[in-house]
Amino acid sequence: MSGLKVIQPGMLTLIQDLGRFGAHSLGLTHGGPLDRLAFNWANRLLGNDINASCLEVSFGGLVLESGVDTVIAITGAELPCTLNGSSISQWQTLSIKRGDKLELGYTVVGTRAYLAVAGGFDIPHSFGSSSTVVREKIGGIHGDKLQAGDHLPCDPISLDSNQFLAEQHRPQYGNSAILHVVPGYQQHAFDSAQHWRFFNSDYRVTDRSDRMGFRLEGPMIKSEIVGMLSEGICHGAIQIPADGQPIVLMNDRQTIGGYPKIGSVIPADTARLAQLSPGATVCFEAISVERAHNLHWLEKSRYERTQPEQC
Repeated sequence: MSGLKVIQPGMLTLIQDLGRFGAHSLGLTHGGPLDRLAFNWANRLLGNDINASCLEVSFGGLVLESGVDTVIAITGAELPCTLNGSSISQWQTLSIKRGDKLELGYTVVGTRAYLAVAGGFDIPHSFGSSSTVVREKIGGIHGDKLQAGDHLPCDPISLDSNQFLAEQHRPQYGNSAILHVVPGYQQHAFDSAQHWRFFNSDYRVTDRSDRMGFRLEGPMIKSEIVGMLSEGICHGAIQIPADGQPIVLMNDRQTIGGYPKIGSVIPADTARLAQLSPGATVCFEAISVERAHNLHWLEKSRYERTQPEQC
């Protein structure tokens, strides 16, 4: 079977498609790419189906050997990339040959890069998706992160021309982000002083952040809720546990939780959060549901209007 062989798996490399939907009643979270925009561009540059399986490479360190003639694209976090020892560029398509060695170094700016192949990786679906959720041991290869020796099946495909995304259209990653928050129905469990403190303070991303949730450190926030029954929780929900330190829930979050929630971060901003390293800072801005919808459609429109260019 043709495909790519994993020589060195990197710190955390996972197979992801857009995610697993409609399985919360089974206790399964949706998974999928933490930075959906970078994921989408990796597939779009290659002309793939939007749901084609890609690799999410967290922090880098991935080395692959090609057993097929195909075309790849690498997007997302900035990291040194080489093909047979020669430097290659991100955000563009690139033909590779059987026997080529592809190396992704460690991230310089941002934390998550995405590697796609023409036609996508041929990974069986579990509960309707190839997305890997390690905690639940589903998706990907044996429900786990990539290991040395793993085989990533894909078909030999060539493209008529190569494409790239112009630099002015690429996402900008850094060491800080403003996260827009839609206040939730439990916002009234936080008095005006707690609201002011939360929305007027900087928080630091801690090294306890992962695909389940980003744990932040900063001014303590207190809720009037002492105990509550567990309930369903959405992507981007901001839980305030007993220690008063916010947790922004991400793609691999549990499906229910019992901490009060001050609101939810919009999806475009959870992607920005996912590209921040430990030590980076964030602040929160409250917005209405209507403005959240506007921001969503503006970003969607910007993505659809932007066209890749021919190399």
